[in-house]
Amino acid sequence: MQFDIIGDIHGCLEELLELLEKLHYRQEKGEYFHPEGNKIVFIGDLTDRGPNSIAVIKLVYQLVVEQKIAYYVPGNHCNKLYRYFLGNQVQEKHGLETTVAEWKKLNESQKKNIQEKFIALYENAPLYLYFEDLQLVVAHAGIKENLIGQMNSRTKTFVLYGDVTGQTDHQGRPVRRDWAKHYRGEPWIVYGHTPVLEPRQINRTINIDTGCVFGNKLTAFQFPKQTIISVPSKQPFQPDRFTDFTDV
Repeated sequence: MQFDIIGDIHGCLEELLELLEKLHYRQEKGEYFHPEGNKIVFIGDLTDRGPNSIAVIKLVYQLVVEQKIAYYVPGNHCNKLYRYFLGNQVQEKHGLETTVAEWKKLNESQKKNIQEKFIALYENAPLYLYFEDLQLVVAHAGIKENLIGQMNSRTKTFVLYGDVTGQTDHQGRPVRRDWAKHYRGEPWIVYGHTPVLEPRQINRTINIDTGCVFGNKLTAFQFPKQTIISVPSKQPFQPDRFTDFTDV
């Protein structure tokens, strides 16, 4: 089995379609297929900030639920949108406001359809994927070795938000420990969540959130052959959004 693991999309539909084409996925009668039977893995944070979050939801739902040629694990932005669609009180900021604005422009039937699709997608997704035979874990913000196999609240917080300290930096963003630097496990951990200019590979971990929504690129990591495939972003470049781990 060859997996094409795709980093944080954040509503960047055009870049996603371009990346799928570059990965040799083809369309026939509206359905996608790969000539060699590859499967896609979406690493979470499908929506928010980018221009086409609703269309991304539709496409991912098609690939995961209808066609079953893809897997999906949720990110923190997915979790927030899920809670919004359930009717919970969540703050419409940090990108959620863009998805909500798109959704509110739809007619009532379309709104219900998107709401139902996303809720189904989220509720049927595992917290993270562990392919034990391949020694591969896909988790939105990563996972520590001692949490692999667990599904408790501590694991959920780590998988969705990373190794947070509870503090914020000068820009108001959560301070996270560099867990990957200390990882010594055997399984490969493929994750995103923290935007980096280039995929960061260290100790059998790789961060593939290359900040497409912040103007850099959208990246896929092919496993097990360990190839990196990227397409350039069409969004404005925001250099202050990226983490340089030499400073962590």
